[in-house]
Amino acid sequence: MLSSLIRVLILYPLVIFGVRLMGKRQIGELQPSELVVTILISNIATLPLEDQDLPLLMGIVPMLLLISAEVLLSFGVLKSRRLRHLLSGTPQIIVRSGKPDQQVMASLRFTLDDLMTALRSLGIFDISEVQLAIVETNGTVSAYQKTYARPASCGDLKLDLPQKNPPEILIADGCICPEGLRALGMSQAQLRRLLSRKHLEPEALFLMTADADGNCNFIEKEDPRT
Repeated sequence: MLSSLIRVLILYPLVIFGVRLMGKRQIGELQPSELVVTILISNIATLPLEDQDLPLLMGIVPMLLLISAEVLLSFGVLKSRRLRHLLSGTPQIIVRSGKPDQQVMASLRFTLDDLMTALRSLGIFDISEVQLAIVETNGTVSAYQKTYARPASCGDLKLDLPQKNPPEILIADGCICPEGLRALGMSQAQLRRLLSRKHLEPEALFLMTADADGNCNFIEKEDPRT
């Protein structure tokens, strides 16, 4: 039992380190080589845990080699366009002017259901509204709508509005967020003075956000007994 616990405490941080080293992408955003390495690392990590007779190095060494190979390969991909295309492929246009490209769909093994599901996830329910739809190298679909179907922007309406950053989180679940304070140029003392004027304490807030204009939003914690 103690041996299993020690192995978990060693392998778990190593797996987390390897995944973090490869980036912060979600599973659906991984390139093929990254996905393969992620699967291999997870499988190799289970071997020393399932078989206590295997030396721990039998799991650690292959994992470190895979992580190192992936990091080196990622540098190569950054430098070589040919290598990038070889490993990840190239984006494919699957819809042009509202019409699906059936040859591209066949080569990608994309069904109409797959295509329509991807478009609906982008808020597009009518394929005739699509000017271009592209299958990215990670399998996701990006779509560019025709002019008449796109929502009007401030530029379309000739509105000259000031540029504003989104609100920053200053308190999350009762804890002050230093990153949000730095973004707004606010000190903790200023924050506490602001809260005291509202008769609030940081520990009583579930969420507090504020923007550069001083507009604040307070959400207090609910009674845990309710």
